[in-house]
Amino acid sequence: MKEEKSKPGLRLCNLKGEPIKTIRALQNLPRLFRYADVAKYSANPNVFLTRALKQEFVSRIAKGFYINRLLAGQNVLRIEEVACFLRNPAYVSCEWALNYHGVILQSPTVCTTITLSPSVGERNKVGYMGMTIEYSKISESLFWGFVNEGGFNMAGPEKALMDMLYLRKRISFKSEFEMDRINRKKLATIAEKYPQSTRKLLAELYGCHFA
Repeated sequence: MKEEKSKPGLRLCNLKGEPIKTIRALQNLPRLFRYADVAKYSANPNVFLTRALKQEFVSRIAKGFYINRLLAGQNVLRIEEVACFLRNPAYVSCEWALNYHGVILQSPTVCTTITLSPSVGERNKVGYMGMTIEYSKISESLFWGFVNEGGFNMAGPEKALMDMLYLRKRISFKSEFEMDRINRKKLATIAEKYPQSTRKLLAELYGCHFA
């Protein structure tokens, strides 16, 4: 999955007639920002956001979360970056991460993101660019095994596999697994941290003992 190439952002010459305070605020806000961030640069965040949304300088992702189009321009931000921004701390895992690492070839339409936040489940799904961001809560003792990929956190292939088995309680895309992309020694070490029921699913996948 590759991010679309960046295109030039909006230039000040295209913003003629827009109050300079609005432009300065947008220049100071990050590419992804929260409603609370606007209060640092505007005395009336509601008026600021109404104006910015109308002029398409800002896009709303979810309630209280926005994309700054003045900085992002027409570039489509990666879904992983958006997912981790909406729930912090968080990391992308399961099928999405396995596809990212080339372990499964079929491209999922749901970006599963692991978080410590209780705001998970069906009603907390977020639609983005025709795909779905789905949040799953995991215990703090299993919240590890990811690296920062420059704007978002991504589980390693072995951790993503264990998260998938742990959360789904089944094996997804079994016939499509590229097992040579999994470090079996590292997988065995990670598997020790998971419940026996999850390790049994892993053993079923490999056809050998992991429990």
